This record gives sequence, structure tokens and C-alpha cells, in this order.
Amino acid sequence: MKPTGPIPAGFESIEGQLAIGGHTAAALVEQAGGTPLFVYSAERIRQRLASLRKALPSRIRVHYAMKANPYPPILELMRGLVEGFDIASAGELQAALAAGQPGHRISFAGPGKRDEELALAIEHGVTLNLESEGEARRALTIAETAGKTPRLAIRVNPDFELRGSGMKMGGGARPFGIDAERVPDLAKTIIGSGAEWRGLHIFTGSQALDAGAIAETQAGVIDLAARLTREIGTPLPHLNMGGGFGIPYFAGDEPLDLGVIGKALEDRLGALPAELAGAELALELGRYLVGEAGVYLTRIVDRKVSRGQTFLVTDGGLHHQLAASGNFGTVVRRNYPVAIASRFSANHEEEASIVGCLCTPLDRLADNAHLPRADVGDLVAVFCAGAYGASASPSAFLGQGAAREILI
Repeated sequence: MKPTGPIPAGFESIEGQLAIGGHTAAALVEQAGGTPLFVYSAERIRQRLASLRKALPSRIRVHYAMKANPYPPILELMRGLVEGFDIASAGELQAALAAGQPGHRISFAGPGKRDEELALAIEHGVTLNLESEGEARRALTIAETAGKTPRLAIRVNPDFELRGSGMKMGGGARPFGIDAERVPDLAKTIIGSGAEWRGLHIFTGSQALDAGAIAETQAGVIDLAARLTREIGTPLPHLNMGGGFGIPYFAGDEPLDLGVIGKALEDRLGALPAELAGAELALELGRYLVGEAGVYLTRIVDRKVSRGQTFLVTDGGLHHQLAASGNFGTVVRRNYPVAIASRFSANHEEEASIVGCLCTPLDRLADNAHLPRADVGDLVAVFCAGAYGASASPSAFLGQGAAREILI
């Protein structure tokens, strides 16, 4: 038997079924018109933002990293909950604008921005987090041709990384950002060009559950930003400190201790370097805001036994939940939090593997998990499905198509 990850707190049972926001899984499936289905809870997102605001110093702004989940109703909800959106493509920019987010509250990071993406961002007054000197030259040329004043920041590749992060985005040789030692010269060029200087973006890693490591990295980010600002010789208007806040996915994972991070930030801001006295300070969070607010529901279409092992075959799979299948950055496959939604309060009585409908052995949602007995027609729930689910999975693979999505 392989353990499953911890189901996020707050999910209840109604008449033995999983309930989300006071609605049974079966009722939500009926409302949406079938399975597979992603269900996102607006109330859980609001609660997460509220707990975050309570723990963090009031000076810290919160940005939503759209790549975590760009579902339009979530973007419309987030527009009123956070101070800005962080995007990584022209497609995300169009989605942010369609959700009503004004350009001046959007920042655009990511290597390989095409000229048309730079032009679109400049047209709408979006802050460009520049990833190279070449990108800076192209942005300045495009802005001059268009007769626009670009809003430019620099994404910094620091000489340190976030300890324990699932994906490291800084330190060493990286495709992301400009090596810290080269930042002052480029910043002076940007300021001298007449562009609007928008500061620094320092993102070091993601999916960390060690609050002490995050606090240590945030202190390093502040120190680095102060040093670079001294060398640039111009006050820093804005510092995007990145994010990295993780959520528990696997057995043994513990929730992030926000209190530790908030206290460390409060202490650090109490002795903030003079160079950052007037700077806006922001955290860029995605997964932490929406990950635990989502549940993926898929229906069992077959129950079979092969050489003594029980398989529950569903109408969903890795084409919607690539991460839960173990094929999105994990080295060793481990089980996500899963449950038989139709029998949420039932005792566990059998060992079974939950697999998808694709013709590949990679399509596994749970291996040898301890579950209530489940049959054809029962619903399976995969938790922590609010981030890097529908939009981060190959929905066109084998012609299966996209899952339904609803925000309740």
C-alpha cells in the first residue's frame, strides 16, 4: 500500500458524499453537465487571502501569478482580491485584460518574449520584467517606434536559491533573469533612455514548505535589492520579492507556517535599508492562493482485477491532471490526496490503483491506495487541483478533450 497525500482541511461530508461549498460532488457534476470536472471554491480562495493578509505586514502587496490557474472566473475573482497580476505570455495578458485588470496592475516576466508580445505589453502600460540585455534593447526600440514610454523592470538572477524549493528559479546559470552583477549597468541604461523605471523582480524558487528557508531567502532578496539600488544610484520604486509558498501534496508534508514568515518579514521591515524606504514590496503567489481550493472529479467507468491487483478506471486522467499522475516535475511518483467522493465518509477497506482512460501506463492518479470499496459510477476526487491542473495538462492528448470547470 502507498499512502495518499493529506486532504486539505475544511472539506465536509453530506449524506456520506464529499461536499464542496455545501454542495455534494454528485450535485456539482449534475450542475456542470458531467465529468471530468474541476471545481474551484471561491470561499476557500477568499479565506486563503484573508489568512495571508493577517499574517503578513500590511505593507506587503500580493500579486497573483496567473500561470497557476487562468480560468476566467478565477481571474475576475482575483482582480478584487490582490494588488496585481503577474503574467508570462501575451495570451495571459489578453486574459488578464479581459478579466478587467488594467495594464498598470500587470507585470510580464518570462524568457523568450516575442516582439509582438513586447509591443502589446508596452501598448497597455504593462510592466516588463526584462530577462536579458537583448530583450531590453528590443523593448526600447519597439517603444521608441510606437512613441510610447515603456514601464521596465529587471528580473534578477541572484547568486542564491530558495532552499528546499520544488523548482529552483534563481542561483547558478539560469535562463531566467539577468545575473545580479550585470543588473546595475542595464538599469542605468534603462533610466537614461527615459523609460519609466519600475524596479526589480527577484524570484528564487517555488513549492517550498520550509518557512525558515523562505524567510531566509526573503531577507537575502531584500539585502540584494538594497545593494543593487545603491549601485544603480536611483531610488527603487518596486520590488517583486517572488513567492515560493508551497502546499502539502504528499504523505508527510506539513502546511507552511505563515506565522514564521510574517514575523520574520515584520522584523526585517522594521530595519529596512534606506535604499528601499519608498519602494512598493510585493509577493508573487499562485499555487498557494488557489491550489487547495480546487478538486478534480472523475467518474469510475470500469473496475477490473489484473493478477490480483484492483484497478479503478476513470473517465479522467493525466490529460487533465498531469501533476497528480507524477509527470510534472516529480522525480519519484507519489500519491496526491485522493478520495472516493461518493463514499467520502466510508471506511477504507481495499487497496486499489486509480487510473485514467488513456492508453499509456503513465496515466495513473493513485497507486495501491487504501480506499473504500468503489464501483462503476462512483466519483473519484483528486485534491490540491486548483493550480497547475487544467491549463498545465495535455488535454488534447489522444483526442480526449478538456475537462469542465466551475467556480462556486
